[in-house]
Amino acid sequence: MSMTGHVDPAMLVPEIVLALAAVAALLLGGWTPRRRQWTVRLCVVAALLGALAAALAAWVRSGDMVTGGFAVDVGTHAVRVAVLVGVLVAVLLAGDSFSGHPRESESYVLLLLGALGTVALAGASDLLVLAAAYLLASIPLYALTGLTRDSGGTEGALKFYLLGAMLGILLLTGTALLLGAGGATDYATLAGTLPDAPRALVAAGTVAVLAGLLFKAGGVPGHFWAPDVTEGAPAPVAAFVTTVPKIGALVALYRWGDEVLTRAPLDWALLCALLAAASMTLGNLGAFFQTDARRLLAYSTISQVGYLLMAVAAVGGTAGLARPGLLFYLAAYAVTNLGAFAVVCSLPAARSLEQYTGLFHRRPWSALSLVVCLLGLVGTPPTAVFVGKLTVFTAALDAGLVWLVVLAAVNTVASLFYYLRWVLPLFRPAPTAPVGAGATPVPGRRTGTGVALTLAALSLAMGVLAGPLLGVL
Repeated sequence: MSMTGHVDPAMLVPEIVLALAAVAALLLGGWTPRRRQWTVRLCVVAALLGALAAALAAWVRSGDMVTGGFAVDVGTHAVRVAVLVGVLVAVLLAGDSFSGHPRESESYVLLLLGALGTVALAGASDLLVLAAAYLLASIPLYALTGLTRDSGGTEGALKFYLLGAMLGILLLTGTALLLGAGGATDYATLAGTLPDAPRALVAAGTVAVLAGLLFKAGGVPGHFWAPDVTEGAPAPVAAFVTTVPKIGALVALYRWGDEVLTRAPLDWALLCALLAAASMTLGNLGAFFQTDARRLLAYSTISQVGYLLMAVAAVGGTAGLARPGLLFYLAAYAVTNLGAFAVVCSLPAARSLEQYTGLFHRRPWSALSLVVCLLGLVGTPPTAVFVGKLTVFTAALDAGLVWLVVLAAVNTVASLFYYLRWVLPLFRPAPTAPVGAGATPVPGRRTGTGVALTLAALSLAMGVLAGPLLGVL
């Protein structure tokens, strides 16, 4: 069912719940003593569970709606579920880090607003809505990154803000150029007018919009913020920022290419394929010799964007695997990456890879969860990322991008090197006496361990049940 003149509020319940929960958390936090801020977290968790139930109910109804520049379809439904699960994990992890912090309730508000902006990005079917969603998905995260006001967080927040502001201006510039070229900003009209528009104007506008969305996705060339933000921000914030916004940005890229640019006077597939190749290769090269666990994960996320962009480049394929492959891979990546970050959150004092030596002997469940998630990011069966990569690679082959699939396979094998640099020390004997700062055992947090174990199990379960899940998508 497609509706253009009437808005069914029931189809927008998840977004409404997120917005109301943000307002309620802000008001409740202002009237709640610092020692009882956990009540705000409890209310936020309840609201997220309610929004998740509403999102699943809307998906079951299978109704499609396009109105006011926002589309509700299978892609939006899938993004809602993935984003809500992601922000729920971030809130649970933030409970340990921000408990008793003067800005604890505000951190939950910013997470909710960032999640709302991410969902709006994925559903945007108008460039003006896309620009507004970009701002909503960005500005709260700038504040979150520098919330602790230490030197690392402040530096990361400043770089994040400056790069985001610059690429946000580019996105708005691209919107203006495409408005001039196509005479409108909604995707349906642009799909009909851009094929006859001046090629140079369409290309300039498209590249500018693409630059803004790549910043949100953390892909080349908008990736420079990722290592510093991941290292300097609180671990739960780093987990959220490097995982959840990518979901909305990549689905927005796919929707933009699928609904508008398939007939436009430029080679969209080649442009996305080149960006995919650059992201996966530069991300891997940056991760090879990292000794800080967070920076390694940051470069890993950049390389993962490269693989995900393969689905965007394969939008013109005939097999119909690009969209379900992208949605499944995004969900698998979110679960797996958040699982790895949950282990990092459970060991706040462990910053270098050396400090994870002997973790299996001290905290076996954390170590096993980390192994599953790291090998999952490589694409090891039977994890969900393996199925996601396989589906995306198949879609790229169907679209004729053989060279890109070969390069992606080489990068996948190469990535095993730096993941094993983290995995193998986990099983070495724990040092009997401190040899240095890196050898000192570190205390852990139970919440992070429980979340990591749950997400690792979910990654395996999604891999086993990939067939039915891809059918739903």
